[in-house]
Amino acid sequence: MTLTIRFFAGVAEAAGHREYTVELPEGTTVADLRAKLQAIFPHAADLLAKSFFSVNHEYADSSAVIKSGDELAVIPPVSGGSGADPRFEITTEPLSADALITKVSNPYAGAILTFVGTVREFTHGQRTVFLEYEAYPEMAVKKMAEIAAEIEEKWPGTQVAMSHRIGKLDIEEASVVIAVATPHRAASFEAGRYAIERLKQIVPIWKKEVWEDGSEWKGHQQGPWNPLTNPME
Repeated sequence: MTLTIRFFAGVAEAAGHREYTVELPEGTTVADLRAKLQAIFPHAADLLAKSFFSVNHEYADSSAVIKSGDELAVIPPVSGGSGADPRFEITTEPLSADALITKVSNPYAGAILTFVGTVREFTHGQRTVFLEYEAYPEMAVKKMAEIAAEIEEKWPGTQVAMSHRIGKLDIEEASVVIAVATPHRAASFEAGRYAIERLKQIVPIWKKEVWEDGSEWKGHQQGPWNPLTNPME
């Protein structure tokens, strides 16, 4: 069967492709596909070993069997297009906290908390010139909605909205905005922190820090990356 795989961020750079088509037999698993790609792209082998694969916008276990027609993507460790739900978006436009507040405001909310992530200039003494963000938009929006569902289950009555910007961002520009509206203020702090931590863990968004003396793709920086587990539980 003919399989087409989408590459993102560091994997795309190492492989020299954004998309690649390969022939594999029926019954091929994600592990088989990983091994095949590592053989084809030895310069990307180490990063492929650390990456997860998605099948039809869902993270897949290595033993998952791939079928003809599946939508496949390699998801390198994440930092962290509009979907049907306007509360969740990937955009190239500047972000507005006020816009997200409007999306979650409701008569039952006693507190609305916003989190705004911005581009900082210095990290461990190294000067950043600008950042570049990339995403797998369709899957990113879907995972944002899943995070909101988790939050609404843990903190009933909570409304959640998330926006993440992609493309080139200059120092002090907002890269992500999250708004949570809850009946009581304590839950807003807890739900807000949960939202940003889960976004960094499972939403396929990558950032490339461009420094004065070079650049490097950045992924998950909180220990071993596994989007199939929830460390917040």
